[in-house]
Amino acid sequence: MFASKRDVLLALGRRPRLAALYAEIEQVRDDSFCAGWRITDLIRHAEICGAPDPGIVCPDDGPEFTALEDQVRAALKREPRKEPKLARGSGRAMCDGCS
Repeated sequence: MFASKRDVLLALGRRPRLAALYAEIEQVRDDSFCAGWRITDLIRHAEICGAPDPGIVCPDDGPEFTALEDQVRAALKREPRKEPKLARGSGRAMCDGCS
């Protein structure tokens, strides 16, 4: 992932349903979206500490996205192609509540 934390927070705000799908993948596979950052941590950070105003929000409420969810969930029932936690970074917390 080649993006700043701010840019990723914007993307999560613009596509919340996709962000939730990424979080589901992380939880099922016990892995992270990119090294050092878990989508679930970024979503929690946005809720607790705030995030940039996303501007336009894509609801992703069409049949194409529902089909994508079905495909992803079917793939999650199969064995992973790589070792879980392989992409994880140092394991340090991304956010301490921005205290």
